[in-house]
Amino acid sequence: MLRFFKSSLPAQLLALLVLVLALRLPLLWAGLPVTAAELRALLVGERLHGGALPYRDLYDGTAPLAAAFFGALDAVLARPVWLYRIVALFLLFVQALRLNVVFNRYDVHPERGYVAALTYLLVGSISTDLDALSPLLLGNTFIVFSLSALLPTSREGYDNRRLFRAGFLIGLGALCYLPLALFLIVGLFAVVIFAANSFRSSLLLLCGFFFPYALVATFFFYTGALPGFVQFHLQPGLTDLIASGLPAGLQLRLLIVPGVVLALALLRSLGTSLGLVFQAKFRQLMLVWLVVAIATAAVERGAAPGVLVLLLAPLAYFSLFLWQRYRQPLLLELLLLLIINAAVVLRYRAHVPRLEGLLHMPAESRFGLEPDPRFAALRGQSLLILGPDDRAYFHNHPATPYLDWALSQADFGHLNEYAAVVRVAEKMGSNPPAYLLDQGNHVPRLKKLLPNIFGPYEPAGTPGLYQRKARP
Repeated sequence: MLRFFKSSLPAQLLALLVLVLALRLPLLWAGLPVTAAELRALLVGERLHGGALPYRDLYDGTAPLAAAFFGALDAVLARPVWLYRIVALFLLFVQALRLNVVFNRYDVHPERGYVAALTYLLVGSISTDLDALSPLLLGNTFIVFSLSALLPTSREGYDNRRLFRAGFLIGLGALCYLPLALFLIVGLFAVVIFAANSFRSSLLLLCGFFFPYALVATFFFYTGALPGFVQFHLQPGLTDLIASGLPAGLQLRLLIVPGVVLALALLRSLGTSLGLVFQAKFRQLMLVWLVVAIATAAVERGAAPGVLVLLLAPLAYFSLFLWQRYRQPLLLELLLLLIINAAVVLRYRAHVPRLEGLLHMPAESRFGLEPDPRFAALRGQSLLILGPDDRAYFHNHPATPYLDWALSQADFGHLNEYAAVVRVAEKMGSNPPAYLLDQGNHVPRLKKLLPNIFGPYEPAGTPGLYQRKARP
């Protein structure tokens, strides 16, 4: 099998596609529960499609480009969970093929073929975390596409547009998931080792990176959303993001197989001498890429949705050394079969009795979200949830800007201030939601502060649920 994928013929590409679909589609067809990150993306997309503007009409920290993408998907189909899954699979496949093309085109390794793409997709299929569309998965696509633009020749000024384009693509990635801005370090390192005039080339890279931010900031300035963009997205920085992925402990256990493969590949790569200076420099670049990827994953302590995708690019590169010619090729074939089997076992462990307990790894589906049964009869209504549990939005629609409860504390956490009370009154608008779900006993105080807005809400029979009654 390994020898088959070391060829660059179209038949190998077709076989790769069939292998990946056979590995991933059965579980997708059987159905996976909606994750907390997916539900947030669906709600953001719905609000944007309804005309809300991020950071002005929505208290949410989703990066602007990712939010716009979710809004575009909602314009195609309302609450498109299956479309999110298809797009996630497509993005992962595109990343693998793009990376493989760059490796072959620039001769970063003496051997060619589809082995890098094979490793990328196999390891990326170990966890169902990458079956869900996330801002990190979307942003990583731009990071992968920036790699080719970071590989200029040693002659300075051969094509300045490439360095600008590289910075621009990294900036787009950061506009999908802010910690991806750390990959600017990879770009600057590439400039140092490849460009003759490092200072001038670094300025081009930085200009390219800040250009999309300048465009976004200008747009938000003229639409009145710039203060919210700074407050909800930029001000939290890289260390105060809201993680809604798998628990860090489970993520670490899922990274055991990729970690072992990466360790074996690193050991073999460091013991391999490369004939071309460019190939040696590229190996240095990918070592820096690996360090930056680990740092980016550590920003949310490994709990970001889709965090595994950060390690796939360096793993795919260093795996080229692992799969290179060996005096006992049968061992390499056996290792590849072990990786395939590991991907199947880990991916489908929830469907094999007692396998979860044997591996001490609960299935990712156990951390998905299910609709709250207490509000099963509440469907298709406009709703405001005063609390962190968003499950009631499964079959209902958010009707106010207060989507993220942690960020909403900018208003609801300062109700002793007149300005915050005025903002709440303004954000509730002239058409308040039909229902309130109070998870922290906030309604009695709100009725005293804003009786015209919250006074008509009366208990609806379910604890914490209030319905707006028409006044005579």
